Amino acid sequence: MTLPELVCPAGSLPALKAAVDNGADTVYIGLKNDTNARNFAGLNFDDKSARSGIDYARARGRKVLMAINTYAQGGNVSRWHRAIDEAADLGVDAVILADLGLMDYAVRRHPDLRLHLSVQGSATNYEAVNLARELFGIRRAVLPRVLTLDQVRHVIEHTDVEIEVFGFGSLCVMVEGRCLLSSYATGESPNTHGVCSPAKHVRWEHGETSLDARLGGVLIDQYGKDEPAGYPTLCKGRFAVQGDTYYALEEPTSLNVMAMLPQIIDIGVAAIKVEGRQRSPAYVSQVTRTLRAALDAAGREAQRFSVRPAWQQELGKLSEGQQQTLGAYNRPWK
Repeated sequence: MTLPELVCPAGSLPALKAAVDNGADTVYIGLKNDTNARNFAGLNFDDKSARSGIDYARARGRKVLMAINTYAQGGNVSRWHRAIDEAADLGVDAVILADLGLMDYAVRRHPDLRLHLSVQGSATNYEAVNLARELFGIRRAVLPRVLTLDQVRHVIEHTDVEIEVFGFGSLCVMVEGRCLLSSYATGESPNTHGVCSPAKHVRWEHGETSLDARLGGVLIDQYGKDEPAGYPTLCKGRFAVQGDTYYALEEPTSLNVMAMLPQIIDIGVAAIKVEGRQRSPAYVSQVTRTLRAALDAAGREAQRFSVRPAWQQELGKLSEGQQQTLGAYNRPWK
């Protein structure tokens, strides 16, 4: 049985090494600019650290992907072109692209460079995947987290392109790859500036009885004095709606597909991706190690596979709000 690749995030060189050392088959990285959708201060790779990370991974038989997955902005497309050129020069195993214009550039300038279609491209059906293959020769597509497992199977059955799905980490609301909420509040979004809820727009206001979290002046959440306070991401804020205050858009919870690994393997998924280039090396270590053990066990045990309580406990500690979900994969009415 061929197992899916375990594709893990690396927002820094220590995180890359943590992923490789704990069983990732592949790691994905980004450059220190807004060409990638995790453009947080203090994260990502310059030329020196990227070369060091690639050498480290290659020496251990692992692959490195470069995420250039934001949309090029008019008047300064050259920055994205330079990122693709740099990725090719570094010799990464593939670049992850969302922008069709950048795919066209990559095909013409670097015809031997392997291309993956980013989740930010929002390809939710095999027609879109096959079109990207026909026009730009993409070899893999990362599917949005809005499809059921049967819908993923349907895509796989109708394309020769490798299919990658998310297996653990944060979920995104609305149409995948169209991060409008952050843009509404701050004027910046993951698709254009590479960061959701930029720190420079975050404000914490201490009141007599509460702590208010604001993003771009918008009240995102209000916490009691002793209540744990989360980072103010707009989609996961609590809002007053018709007299009730609750998580109107999305509750803090993490996708976790461990229970579905035998089915994911059976339908022919090529890769399982972990979200979290903004996470710490310790987070990457724990998630990678746990999913490596679970994936290997699912490969050995097939339909006899069961999730070990220790695995669930380990990932539960790392889940947003300490909550986990199968997300859209498990919608029995579809």
